[in-house]
Amino acid sequence: MSQPLLFTPLALRGLTLKNRVVVAPMHQYAAVAGMPTDWHLMNAGRYAAGGAGLVIVESTKIERRGCGTVGDLGLWDDRFIAPLARIVELVRQCGSACGIQLGHSGRKSRGARPWEGGRPLTENPGIADWDQWELVAPSALPADERSPVPRALTIAEIRQLALDWGAAAARADKAGFDVVEIHGAHGFLIHQFLSPQANQRNDEYGGSLENRMRFALEVSRCVRANWPEHKPLFMRLSVDDDAGWGPAESVALARELKGCGVDIIDCSAGGILARPVSSAPIGYGYQVPFARAIRQQAGIGSMAVGLIVHHDQAEAILQSGDADLIALAREMLYNPNWAMDAAQKMGIDPGFAMVPDAYGWWLGKRAAAMPQLRPSTHTGT
Repeated sequence: MSQPLLFTPLALRGLTLKNRVVVAPMHQYAAVAGMPTDWHLMNAGRYAAGGAGLVIVESTKIERRGCGTVGDLGLWDDRFIAPLARIVELVRQCGSACGIQLGHSGRKSRGARPWEGGRPLTENPGIADWDQWELVAPSALPADERSPVPRALTIAEIRQLALDWGAAAARADKAGFDVVEIHGAHGFLIHQFLSPQANQRNDEYGGSLENRMRFALEVSRCVRANWPEHKPLFMRLSVDDDAGWGPAESVALARELKGCGVDIIDCSAGGILARPVSSAPIGYGYQVPFARAIRQQAGIGSMAVGLIVHHDQAEAILQSGDADLIALAREMLYNPNWAMDAAQKMGIDPGFAMVPDAYGWWLGKRAAAMPQLRPSTHTGT
């Protein structure tokens, strides 16, 4: 059979991904004072060993105030470069490219981990830099009824934050990452500027669509200026947040982002309102129409994400031209070997060459000796 699109390499600037399977960035909340731990090394490594083309490390904060919890990763200082480089090295050794998402939580900072209740934290003497962990946002409007009121950023601070994103991108390059993704979705700081509900400024960063997009564009330009020309740049957007920001606005922004040197729009949804998703009813591939709209109407590459679970579902998205890449998140938590498993179900890579030899040699030997064997992830016996 012909090579499925899912396992056809994709060239992005100077990087060629071995397949179109991407591990989406997923908060682990396991950092210590912003530093990655063995958990992060294990977590990224297992996806790479499982055959994914690109593994994107979770949202890593560009300044201390941007940390959502005490467990967020940081990249606001050079001391973070070396431990993050260990993750890159392991992912590369396993045959995958490695990306990192750079973000800032804005008014959604300073909260408990979700499994600890997710509520806003109160002053804690055990957190040495509590006073520096300040809630800031475009406007002095809380994230929800249980959240404290943030301080509205000054124009000088806004411009400095764009520079901070650029500085973090330069550090990501020093750590060896292949891809940077700017986090502009899910109700975090960049999305807060885009949102007419969260952003009620009356200066050059608020009001009109052009003004509300200004910060996102400044960030993307600063990142691109500090990120090597041969390395791809992604941006995650909530294409529809069901709160005043929708596909038409996202298409307009994506067109501008393309001119700023962004290569791929990672098409998610929701985050401004307390509920986590958009107006799209939740079901298999429910956010794929957003990736289709961005790709077709903005003329920029797109990545589909959101309840993409099965290999044939992923392949159909690519075959229909709805997206260039397929991102999986919670399904990867369930099955870190999803890419390897999909290749077997699609009848390619019979010798398990797409995974490291420490996996592939043993699995290939078993497959050759017992061609009738059906792995546990396949239906029936």
